[in-house]
Amino acid sequence: MLEPELLASIIRKHRKAAGLSQLQLAEMAGVGKTVVFDMEKGKGTIQLNTLRKILTVLNIKVQLNSPYMNQILNNESS
Repeated sequence: MLEPELLASIIRKHRKAAGLSQLQLAEMAGVGKTVVFDMEKGKGTIQLNTLRKILTVLNIKVQLNSPYMNQILNNESS
């Protein structure tokens, strides 16, 4: 499971590597600055759609892992 503190570190590291301020990232993702600030502090919860916007701007990919993944993917392609 991904801990909030680890997610915060990943986002902060990518944002800084991209040369973006928290405000710039928030504007590019279409979210409020406090959302980015809170995420980087590992606070609270975040809506999945908001997280996806931020990860997209930072070019971070998320991969789901499940013991049923092959079965799910095979059923969807049929």
